[in-house]
Amino acid sequence: MKLLSQNSAQKLRGGYYTPIEMTDYIAQWAFSDGDKRNVLEPSCGDGAFLESLKSYANRFEECLAIELDSTEAQKASELVSDIENFNVVNNDFFQEFEWNLRGQRYDLILGNPPYIRYQYLTPEQRITQSNILVSNGMKSNKLINAWVSFLVACVELLDTNGKIALVIPAELLQVAYAAELRLFLSKNLSQVTIVTFRELVFPDVQQEVVILLGEKGENLEENIISVVDLQNLDHLNQDSINEAIEYKQIDHNKDKWTKYFLNNTQLEVISNITKHNLFKKFKEYASVDIGITTGNNKYFSVTNSLVEQYHLHKYALPLIGRSAHAKGLFFNEQDWLENVIDGLPAQLVHFPDVPEEELPSNLQDYVKYGETNNQHTGYKCSIRKNWYRIPSVWVPDAFFLRRNDTYPKFVLNEINAVSTDTMHRIKFKENVDHLKVLLAYYNSITLAFTEIEGRSYGGGVLEILPGEVENILLPNLENLDEETVNRLLNLIDRNIRERGRIEDILPEVDAVILNQHLGISNEIITSFRDIWRQLMNRRRQRA
Repeated sequence: MKLLSQNSAQKLRGGYYTPIEMTDYIAQWAFSDGDKRNVLEPSCGDGAFLESLKSYANRFEECLAIELDSTEAQKASELVSDIENFNVVNNDFFQEFEWNLRGQRYDLILGNPPYIRYQYLTPEQRITQSNILVSNGMKSNKLINAWVSFLVACVELLDTNGKIALVIPAELLQVAYAAELRLFLSKNLSQVTIVTFRELVFPDVQQEVVILLGEKGENLEENIISVVDLQNLDHLNQDSINEAIEYKQIDHNKDKWTKYFLNNTQLEVISNITKHNLFKKFKEYASVDIGITTGNNKYFSVTNSLVEQYHLHKYALPLIGRSAHAKGLFFNEQDWLENVIDGLPAQLVHFPDVPEEELPSNLQDYVKYGETNNQHTGYKCSIRKNWYRIPSVWVPDAFFLRRNDTYPKFVLNEINAVSTDTMHRIKFKENVDHLKVLLAYYNSITLAFTEIEGRSYGGGVLEILPGEVENILLPNLENLDEETVNRLLNLIDRNIRERGRIEDILPEVDAVILNQHLGISNEIITSFRDIWRQLMNRRRQRA
């Protein structure tokens, strides 16, 4: 995390301006169904949306535009100075909302809200943001970015039959902190269209964005949603969008909206499986926790040469540090020794919980080595009583990779190894057959749900958090015979160790555990394999 003083003024106020292709399309969409009484642009910057609105100035009575930065507000004001029905106000939207806008209603609201993290908001902004969220039935917390409260406030200001079009982060579709926002939108907008892009559309900014197009009709019981996936801004036109739109009934819950990339037939298949008593959620078999947060993996994850140099053998635990360390389904002694021999940081230094002066001399030397190289100055280390003492070190039953390319590895722990936070730690419940749960993960239906539950991270990577892992559906294999379990696990283990493609063995695994054992039809199995590939390929296109 950067300190306040290290961030640019642009970043602190969240100002990244909108391409003309976006503003022109949004303006066209906004007036496609007729004239408007009034328009609100809550964060107009230097006037990108106002430039597009100028062509429609005779289609509305007034447009209120708000901008925090005085220089940008002046540019926007000059841009529309010759048109009477534009009014540019230099103020903070949160303050303007609190004192002047509550109770107002607008036919059209459009813009690109600022993306400001909670820690960069002023105390007054934090209070207003909290009030906006709480008054609309949502919780306020420090993970919520300013664009969320902007969006909620704008929906509150939207008149019945009004339209809203905002450029917002793609996080709307998938992150946990936007879960309540998704539920709020599902209850307050009768029709939602999300336009996404496979390519980044903001120059020099690694923020993936979407266009939220919403309409606030009178009937909020039959709400519908469609997610339209375009290659880039060149395809942002009404013909391309109309061709891709397929509306679905929106679920009034906090589920991720990435599932709406799928068609209605696929959604029905998913819905049917979630109600199937032959499947259980991961959390019914095990709990999932984050790996060890060392505060400085480079310092605490050590090679054997460092262990030898500082005589750390007594305090070094076997470590599985990353995907490459997990060569198969089982992390065993041979795997670990190969990592050690290859010079990988395959051991974790775990200091005793005593003052530095009470440490053995070799450990004191390693502490001094760290302090000499400023290894102790990071946030996590600096807030500890003894910076070198890592908390919450325990041996899990299995590991689950946090960030992945094609699919996350789920690996049993056979040597009392530990992991950093690149791996989640799995603790099985009592009387659970570890091998059957392990096998239950590797099939097309479960891999599809892994994509649905996870989120697209930077570079097309799939990131999945502990609570999301716990929601993955697994087939119930409690009655599957041990011979079949061992045969299939050996097949999967060999595939992973030989760096094969998981899709090459899925048909055989699916046929045995899904079709023959559980009676799932081949048509449904194939549908799920297609869902998995579709969501995975879409994500990986951003690599």
